[in-house]
Amino acid sequence: MVYITEDMVRRRAEHNECEIFSLEEVSLHQQDIERIEHIDRWCRDLRILYLQNNLIPRIENVGRLKKLEYLNLALNNIEVIENLEGCESLQKLDLTVNFVGRLSSVESLKHNIHLRELFLVGNPCTEFEGYRQYVVASLPQLKWLDGTEISRSERIQASQGLEEVKRRVWEQEKEYLKRRARDKEEALRKDTGEEKGDKERKLGFDGRWYTDINTVPVLEENKENQEVEENTMSPVSDEERREREFWHTPCSFTPESRLEAHRHLEETRKAKEK
Repeated sequence: MVYITEDMVRRRAEHNECEIFSLEEVSLHQQDIERIEHIDRWCRDLRILYLQNNLIPRIENVGRLKKLEYLNLALNNIEVIENLEGCESLQKLDLTVNFVGRLSSVESLKHNIHLRELFLVGNPCTEFEGYRQYVVASLPQLKWLDGTEISRSERIQASQGLEEVKRRVWEQEKEYLKRRARDKEEALRKDTGEEKGDKERKLGFDGRWYTDINTVPVLEENKENQEVEENTMSPVSDEERREREFWHTPCSFTPESRLEAHRHLEETRKAKEK
């Protein structure tokens, strides 16, 4: 896990003579950070905070940033909008391409009365029927949503039939959260090794699973082609085989899969450096 350290922040405060207490802007993007911490104690005067393209799963430890106007958390692993009530000056929040599926959590932003721009494009909740109407009606202070201006007529229309829209959104959210819980259970089983044997299983044309790839039945008309391919293929190293298996094994796109892919790339990079 990569931690936010004082040295990390200080190195990005050269424009402020490396002074972090009075820092108004800091960029910590693409640092493999997995948790927001310390910033709210070290940089109380922050107005702009860039944390995009990291591995952050939760919005936390930013409540003391009373002067914060712009928070960029795009391309992270965030699932819920929370803990921003204390950011009294927040005007722009970017959560592009995260994993926010609890759409009802946008209502926590009602307390951010100065919020003008919100980006949620690329999150599961944007696929919900009634998504935009729900957000527009829930946040009357908002002027722009996903880069599109909210007109006066749209706001009036959003308030019409809102109870029915809320009902549909809550139903979709409930269904999504059930799927998400199953994904988490699947990831947990994988981490504990319960699916170790499944990695070697292959599906035959007859619809049955086979443990050894060499036992998978082959249609007669494909046998000859397979033999030619096997004779012409160059030997594959164990490392190449593992690499192919990792990238070609189907998996749902979840925070866990993103984290696993990142760590796999990091391990590969370190192995090549050796």
